[in-house]
Amino acid sequence: MAFSERVARLKSSLIREILAAAQRPEVMSFAGGLPAEPMLPKVDWSEMPASIGQYGMSEGEPALREAIAAEARALGVPCEASQVLIVSGSQQTLDLASKLFIDPGTEILVEAPTYLAALQSFQLFGANCLAVPQEADGPELEALRTRLQQSKPAFAYLIPTFQNPSAVRYSEAKRDAVAALLDEFGVTLIEDEPYRELVFDAGSATPIVSRLQRASWIYTGTVSKTLLPGLRVGYLIATPDLFPHLLRLKQSADLHTNRIGQWQALQWLGSEQYRHHLGELRAFYRQRRDAMQAVLEEHFGDLADWQVPQGGLFFWLTLKHPLDTRTLLAPALAQDVAFMPGEPFFVDPEQNPGYLRLNFSHVEPARLNEGLKRLAGVVRAAYAAQGN
Repeated sequence: MAFSERVARLKSSLIREILAAAQRPEVMSFAGGLPAEPMLPKVDWSEMPASIGQYGMSEGEPALREAIAAEARALGVPCEASQVLIVSGSQQTLDLASKLFIDPGTEILVEAPTYLAALQSFQLFGANCLAVPQEADGPELEALRTRLQQSKPAFAYLIPTFQNPSAVRYSEAKRDAVAALLDEFGVTLIEDEPYRELVFDAGSATPIVSRLQRASWIYTGTVSKTLLPGLRVGYLIATPDLFPHLLRLKQSADLHTNRIGQWQALQWLGSEQYRHHLGELRAFYRQRRDAMQAVLEEHFGDLADWQVPQGGLFFWLTLKHPLDTRTLLAPALAQDVAFMPGEPFFVDPEQNPGYLRLNFSHVEPARLNEGLKRLAGVVRAAYAAQGN
C-alpha cells in the first residue's frame, strides 16, 4: 500500500491497549485518567434548541467562546473571544499544533516525563523531541537554558499545573523563570492545563502565558476532567499571529466541534451550578487521594518514593530499585490489576526505567487496598526473580 511516510512513525497507544485489557469488571484499574463515574454530573438536554443540530461555525459557539475568554481573563490570560477556538477535546489542540509547526526533524521542547499522547502526536509528524528534566517544582532551569542555547525548538510544550504524569505543579518562581527564558529565546509556548480546576489545597498560580512579554503562545484546556469526557469539548486560546493558521487547520480537520456538546458545556461554565460542582468534585477526589496515600504507605513504603499530589488525578511513583515496569503489565493483569508503566512518558524510555503512574480517581475505596496489595506483590515478585 502507498501509505504516507509518517505511517512508519505511527505508534499504538499503550494506555488505550491497557484500558481495553482492563474492561473486565473484576479488574482494578489504576491505569487511565478516568473521572469517577459517580461524579459525572447529571445533564439536562430539554432546553436545547433544535438549531444546535445544524452545522456551526468552525471557531465554535460565540457564547461559549465569550465564556471561556472571560474565565481565562480571570486567571490573568490576556485574551478576547476572537482568540478562542473550540476543539474536539484539548487533544485536538496538540494535533493542530503539530500540523502547524512540525516537519520531519523539527526540534521541540518537552518535559521529562511528559504527556504520552502529546509525544505520540509530535513524533507522528516527525518531531525531534528535546527533553528537560522535572524537579519537584518544575523544570531544571539550567537544563532548560542549555537546551535553548544549543537548539532552536519550534515550541515548548509544558503542563505546569498538576502535570500528567508527574503531578508536579510549577512554583511561582519557576513560572516566572520559564516565561523569561522563552521570551529571551523567542520560543513559542504551548501550555496545557487540563487539571487546573482539580486542586486540593489553597495554592494557585497564574498560567505561564500570562507572564510572557514577547513570545507567541497557545493555551489549551478542556471540560473532560470537570464535566463529561464524552462531550469532547476543549478549547485553545492563541496569540493573534497563530490563531488564523490554527483556525484553517481546524476547518480542514473536522469543520467544527460538535455543537451539542458545546451547548451543554455552555450551560455550566461560569455558573453557580458549575462552581458548586467543582467544590464537590475537589472534595471527592481529595478523599480518594488521601485514601490512596494511606494504602500506598502500607504497601509501597519500602518499594518506592513519591510526592503527595496537590491536584490532578495521579500519583507518580519512583521505584527504589529501578526495573522496566512494562514487564510488570502482564503479571499485574493476571492478578486483575492494571496500571500505567512510566517509561513511555519519556522521550527515551529505555533510559528511564522504574516509574509507575497510578490513577486515584477511578477505583472505589473498598477495592483500593486489595488492588495496591496485589500490585505491590507483582513488584516484589519481579525483584525476587532478579535476585533483589
